[in-house]
Amino acid sequence: MKKFCEKFSDYYLTFCVYALIGWLYEVLWYIIVRHRFVNRGVLIGPFLPIYGFGMLILLILLKEFMKKKREKKEPLYFAISTITITSFIYTTIIEYTTPKIYLVSDYLRQYGIGLIIINILVMIMVRMLMKKNKKWQEIDTTIVIVFLLIWIITTLLEYISHFVMDKYFHTILWDYSTDFLNIKARVNWDASRNFAIGGTILLYTIQPLLNKYLPKIQSNRKTLITAIIGIPMLLDFILHVILK
Repeated sequence: MKKFCEKFSDYYLTFCVYALIGWLYEVLWYIIVRHRFVNRGVLIGPFLPIYGFGMLILLILLKEFMKKKREKKEPLYFAISTITITSFIYTTIIEYTTPKIYLVSDYLRQYGIGLIIINILVMIMVRMLMKKNKKWQEIDTTIVIVFLLIWIITTLLEYISHFVMDKYFHTILWDYSTDFLNIKARVNWDASRNFAIGGTILLYTIQPLLNKYLPKIQSNRKTLITAIIGIPMLLDFILHVILK
């Protein structure tokens, strides 16, 4: 029982850290872009549960995968091919599920030349680095695969969360209907990409710190902290989500 409580506390505190980071990210985005404070989410407290649950899901699914090294020759072509395949799948889904608010051809006409130039410059730069340093010719590509997996997982999670909140709680927290490359206003390209970048950074920076310092907290203190944070959050959820 003691082991279970400690394990639960570790997961719950990890959930709280990422739920808080998610809340700060959303609030700061509104302050910077729209110049106003908005308490994002359905809770009164400074937590966005979807970020906490999302990071726990990523940890459970990718923890063992991240430990292995997967070296690839010519990583430039590996990266380009994976991004191309991901883009093709995403745009194909959009083609068959979303009303044509934007035309891909119009977007490419407007931004295509700039994107092509940037891609060419990146390819040249990476090629030069690979020629100068032989270590670059065969590198660990695990982080690239992790990034793409996070992109897919977080997109699915955001889509399902939007659907559940809309259907069962009659609440719409975000609406991508006017954004480019969206799927039924529930997910879009920019948000999915940002979640993939953010998730990768958190897994490789914040999570190692949590793995290092959480075990150092005494079990009794950990349980107390969990109760202090957990009880108000549970009451917050009951009052403002279930009984709303």
